[in-house]
Amino acid sequence: MDAHLDLVALGECMVRLSPPGAGRIEFARTLEVDVGGGEYNVAYALARMGAKTGFVSRLPMSPVADIILNHARAVGMDLSRVQRVPYDGVGRENRVGLYFAEIGTGVRGGLALYDRGHSSASAMEPTDVDWAQLFQSTGAKWLHSGGIYAVLSENSRRTLQFAISKAREHGTRISYDLNFRAALASPAAAAAINREFVAQSDLLIGSEAGFLALLYESSARIQGRQLLDAVFERFPNLRWIAGTDRTLHQANRQDFYGFAADRVNHVQSRIYSQMEVIDRVGTGDAFGAGLLWGLIQGRSLQESVEIGTAHGALVHTTRGDVSQFTLAEIEDLANSRKSLAMAR
Repeated sequence: MDAHLDLVALGECMVRLSPPGAGRIEFARTLEVDVGGGEYNVAYALARMGAKTGFVSRLPMSPVADIILNHARAVGMDLSRVQRVPYDGVGRENRVGLYFAEIGTGVRGGLALYDRGHSSASAMEPTDVDWAQLFQSTGAKWLHSGGIYAVLSENSRRTLQFAISKAREHGTRISYDLNFRAALASPAAAAAINREFVAQSDLLIGSEAGFLALLYESSARIQGRQLLDAVFERFPNLRWIAGTDRTLHQANRQDFYGFAADRVNHVQSRIYSQMEVIDRVGTGDAFGAGLLWGLIQGRSLQESVEIGTAHGALVHTTRGDVSQFTLAEIEDLANSRKSLAMAR
């Protein structure tokens, strides 16, 4: 499938298992099967929006891995660089990562339990992919990855280092989502690894807490525009910084908005106020996909952040990690001034 690609995502995709509704894992008698992974979610959403995307990872030869591949094939993602490795029938070394997701409601927050140790993706080696050939033959505009894959293992860290070095040699832009997960690394360890990759990125996606961790070893008090300016000063290669913020009224009722900046402009989206939340997992990835769509299409920074925020808001209304929305639906909401969910 060597053809032009708008974006290539490098990371791990897992199989997600969830009790129906807002049920609890402990008492579940059935589990809903879905897929999800921070990097994968962005490439999948962009493919639904009409972009040409690819996913790079490693998966075992098993029916569980085929759940992920069939899901990606349905939207036409390029999977030619997904490495397939033999499965030993037990999963001592090569397996598909799993995670169990419990959906919060009211005063009870959500819960995620990971079962991803020794996954095939975490064992990926830099030499598994001919990166120079990938970027040269596809002319990929963007390489997307982030703080989950970077801290997954020493192998994944080295693979990402090599992939970024080859991407930069071929003029491919880098987008990096901080995507901190306490189960994978301490805040200090994650921030130290993230600094290495943020320094080589064009677009940084995260939260104010994540940006503060990049800059300081201890708590600091700056926020807003001052914080973003400090990140730009610390990392001179960055061209854009973006993220989302939310106010929690209850687990299923929140305010949500997005923001973005380049080295001249700072913009904020409209606020989606008192938004009803079905499932917030993957909403940051939907924001990133919408923002990247705008940048790929040459939209203004304000338009791009509105598309990203509208996409994130919509993904709050469905179960599962991945986007179920079309570009037309996303743009309708981004351009609408009449939605009941919107307030300034």
